[in-house]
Amino acid sequence: MISSLTTLPLLNYIIQGTSPSLPQLECSYILNMLRLQMMFSSFFLWLLLIFSIISSHVLGDKAFTGTYGVNYGRIADNLPSPHSVVTLLKAAKIKNTRIYDANHEVLTAFKGSGIEIVVGLGNEFLKDISVGEDRAMNWIKENVQPFLPGTKIRGIAVGNEILGATDLELWEVLLPAAKNVYSALDRLGLTDKVQVSSPHSEAVFANSFPPSSCTFREDVLPFMKPLLQFFSQIGSPFFINAYPFLAYKNDPQHIDINYALFKKNPGIYDAKTNLHYDNMFDAQVDAAYAALEKAGFEKTEVIVSETGWASRGDENEAGATVKNARTYNYNLRKRLLKKKGTPYRPKMVVRAYIFALFNENLKPGPTSERNFGLFKPDGSIAYDIGFTGLVPSSATASLLSFKGIGFSHWLLYTSCAAVLLVLGL
Repeated sequence: MISSLTTLPLLNYIIQGTSPSLPQLECSYILNMLRLQMMFSSFFLWLLLIFSIISSHVLGDKAFTGTYGVNYGRIADNLPSPHSVVTLLKAAKIKNTRIYDANHEVLTAFKGSGIEIVVGLGNEFLKDISVGEDRAMNWIKENVQPFLPGTKIRGIAVGNEILGATDLELWEVLLPAAKNVYSALDRLGLTDKVQVSSPHSEAVFANSFPPSSCTFREDVLPFMKPLLQFFSQIGSPFFINAYPFLAYKNDPQHIDINYALFKKNPGIYDAKTNLHYDNMFDAQVDAAYAALEKAGFEKTEVIVSETGWASRGDENEAGATVKNARTYNYNLRKRLLKKKGTPYRPKMVVRAYIFALFNENLKPGPTSERNFGLFKPDGSIAYDIGFTGLVPSSATASLLSFKGIGFSHWLLYTSCAAVLLVLGL
């Protein structure tokens, strides 16, 4: 059978009234195959180029992959090495993490892991950073830029729980510090990769029950509103540390623990919105949305920067047990994996960072502060919510190496395979 690729030169022979020899047909066939191969090669290269540009742009807009992350606090003297932590996170398929500083050992260990990390600009640096953009530039050049792009630093949390706390001087410098950090990132061409944010505690709210009644405190609002305006301009979400555990601990007589733990309960009814809530976590998120809406920022996304449940506490810390910690974190993980919204914002998928990866034995404060960990210091699970913990075997290491391939690379390889399959057909 003569290939259709040879029809053009064969037609020329017919028009000329001559008969081609077999070698001539073979030569024509080979030349046409070479031309076709070159054409497909050029097309394929353009396809890869376009795909890589689109992928980098789309992925660059997101600072949170999926819905589940974890806070990696390190106020302890018995934790595994950062390299072991990377192995642990990959085994648990946790793709997002937050740290409370910019520790170089941690950032180096995360290089090539594919895990997205938000670093913290500590409260102690805010006054200095607020003075001028050059201070922020120096900090970023020392603690962020050298680790990119190998380490996927996707955000800088400027301070932690500043507004609503007792240090009023920090209230005043938070916005200038955030602006200077963003300006420095902009000058370095990093604003499409690194997001600027600042997490808040529930102390910024005047009230939060029922959710629709939530408002920002009057003394906080003059500082919160311009901060929200700035974050709205640069596309940053509102980060809130939401703890049903703390709410229950402070008022166990009036809060149904089943409501706090995602267990079966009558729930609450919000008469203003005509919405029913069967768990406190959703109610706390919607309370934040209500406060934002009243402040004029109804389009701002809420992300939970911290939430968790203590597995141990002092005598006056109601609910701090291993059983309750497991129940809360198991049910929360199950809820987040459903990738759904809240009653008030059903189309806004809820995302949350769990507090915390490990118990931190050197943290000050009540006993509960040292007992929020999902894992023990040796990497084994503190209680079973579906994670496996560290498994030091070569087979696991190989599997983890494969799983560490980022989504963009996987998508790229899949696209290549699809094109090759088409060419093969």
